Amino acid sequence: MIDLSVDIAGIKMQNPIMPASGTFGYGEEMEKFIDVSKLGAVVTKGTTLEPRHGNEQPRICETQAGIINFIGLQNPGVREVVESKIPFLRKFEVPIIVNISGGSVEEYVKIAVILRDVPGVAGLEVNISCPNVKHGGVAFGQDPKQAGKIVGALRNCTTLPLIVKLTPNVTNIVAIGEAVVEAGADALSLVNTFKARARIRLGPNKGKWIEGGLSGPCIMPIALKQVSDLAKADLGVPIIGIGGISCLGDALDFFESGADAVQIGTANFLDPTIMIQIIDGLRIYIGKRGFASFQKYLQKNRT
Repeated sequence: MIDLSVDIAGIKMQNPIMPASGTFGYGEEMEKFIDVSKLGAVVTKGTTLEPRHGNEQPRICETQAGIINFIGLQNPGVREVVESKIPFLRKFEVPIIVNISGGSVEEYVKIAVILRDVPGVAGLEVNISCPNVKHGGVAFGQDPKQAGKIVGALRNCTTLPLIVKLTPNVTNIVAIGEAVVEAGADALSLVNTFKARARIRLGPNKGKWIEGGLSGPCIMPIALKQVSDLAKADLGVPIIGIGGISCLGDALDFFESGADAVQIGTANFLDPTIMIQIIDGLRIYIGKRGFASFQKYLQKNRT
């Protein structure tokens, strides 16, 4: 038997593969296609303090080797997530990581307080790509001081592991990583989507411009570079790699660039079984190379 287990900031996972927030909902739809209990963890859709209906349709635009989404954080709000979504996910007996979003430090703190004693919640993934409504709409994650402030506030109100999801829309991602780790982040996940713009074709001479987050295979080389930069900075916390992974080879590239685990996003829309394929493929791959565990593979294959 090959041991694929990994420990991310105290969250014990049976393997290093999990869905990226926003591509798995709260598991109800994906349960029809895969055995969710085989995943390393479940990362929920972005959850806010109050319900959000999201933006008007159409709000997804397919591009060359990717998609732009402008969903608008549609979700039922944290209280409904606690009431119905978390109980549903608990039956799979895998760690539940709730992705949280807010427009102010106070909103993040209120969400974290509601979630801190909920059975089954193993950790929080903090989306700091959200615009800070009190500071001109600039994303928390683009300013080291603001990023550190929000993580520090969360650290003071919860003992749950904090996985801070970094925005790639910065000139120096290491500076942001350093700020949030110093403030109390237990792990980093990256990258979130890139700012992008495209026109959705709606028919002859008709269209709608959309500005949102670009994801998919087209962002993978940039994501790998940012993961590698943070790994080389050696900040002392685990790294979860995200960005364009669509096969086992892509996941291996992230592991060998410094990621301790990975999230699969856009590829889930193309093939809902892709995460299970990658898990099975990873077990075969490292076994054939003589490694008894994923951890031993990592030790020998960092670049």
